Amino acid sequence: MQSTTVVVGGKGSNKKTTLYVGGLEENVNEAILHSAFIPFGDIKDVNIPLDNTTGKHRGFGFVEYENAEDSADAIDNMHNAELYGRVLRCNYAQPMKIKGGDKGFSHQPVWADADDWYERAEAEQELEKLSEEQEKKAQAEKLKAGQLVRDPMEEAEEAAIAGR
Repeated sequence: MQSTTVVVGGKGSNKKTTLYVGGLEENVNEAILHSAFIPFGDIKDVNIPLDNTTGKHRGFGFVEYENAEDSADAIDNMHNAELYGRVLRCNYAQPMKIKGGDKGFSHQPVWADADDWYERAEAEQELEKLSEEQEKKAQAEKLKAGQLVRDPMEEAEEAAIAGR
């Protein structure tokens, strides 16, 4: 079994109390998950997300403890343990990532990222122009050096476009 150490102090330390529990068998529900993890400390919440289309859970859940030490004990004891014939994967849960910043998209106006979009589009256009210019210069240098033989069809097309 793997051992987990919890850093409680120091710069950037984070007392984590929510665990991700993966590898759940389809018959496991929140009550079963709660009873499997209660020996390690007081539990605040147990959550098993459901799939919207099937209504069944997706094989993982979250257990939130009152204390960080309890969550560390649970990881030490339950990671790679067996529940209903399936091997569990237990580790600290990652925080929810909300698009649009801390408050989410609902707190931003529709045009909030318009300026950024225009700046990125202009920068991309400039890069395209620069790369085209560099490519033309490289072809001109090769043509001068005699390394590049021009296709007669290309010359005829260019002449037709130029009105020759």
